[in-house]
Amino acid sequence: MKLKLERPLIFFDLETTGTNITHDRIVELSYIKVFPDGTEERKTRRLNPEMHIPEESSAIHHITDEMVANEPTFRQIAKSLLEIFSGSDIAGYNSNKFDVPLLMEEFGRCGLNFDVAGRRFIDVQNIFHKKEQRTLIAAYKFYCGEELTGAHSAFEDTEATYKVLLGQLEMYDDLENDVEFLSKFSSVGRNVDLAARIVLNDKDQPVFNFGKHKGKTVKEVLRREPSFYDWIMQGDFPKNTKDVLTQLKFKYMKEKK
Repeated sequence: MKLKLERPLIFFDLETTGTNITHDRIVELSYIKVFPDGTEERKTRRLNPEMHIPEESSAIHHITDEMVANEPTFRQIAKSLLEIFSGSDIAGYNSNKFDVPLLMEEFGRCGLNFDVAGRRFIDVQNIFHKKEQRTLIAAYKFYCGEELTGAHSAFEDTEATYKVLLGQLEMYDDLENDVEFLSKFSSVGRNVDLAARIVLNDKDQPVFNFGKHKGKTVKEVLRREPSFYDWIMQGDFPKNTKDVLTQLKFKYMKEKK
């Protein structure tokens, strides 16, 4: 099966020093860029994270400090990587909650803006969980009929995610071979930011989805407790969440004028 694309779709996966989006770093990045004509561009790149890779992380992806000591840093490849992702939609496995936000943090540290406006995001894990409720290894066996022997290698996981999506399209008649449809179907809830810290309520109003203000509109909270904005800006929240909140803040400030 060939994906129906209007513009390139990039499948990508990260191996990292850990799972903290705002503090951990990338040690390996793989991508498969699928073009509308069906051609593909594939690449895997190991990176020096400029910090120690914890042993528990190395036990998962088998990448150690010694293996990346002479590799480039993210800063050294940031501009060329941003160009690769430019004008493309994005797909991954648990990518909306982890890989995309962490990638944005890496670009942000380099003073570059990884713009998500206008992009469509397909999270293959969300499609899988809505349909079968399993892991990537089980998903690969279920949809592709094979054992995933290279799990936790960025390239193997990237290629497996690509194949799983094709398998899902083959298996489910109600899934449309359309990036816009798949992006909407694979979203969880009605997120305003990728981490779902801010979501839309039944009146299409942005509301906080965590903490003491959960369920309250962003507009109301910013009006009654302006310091909550400062707390988030200084807190351990993904850059995307902070950017979305800042955009909403300026939007509401303009409405007052």
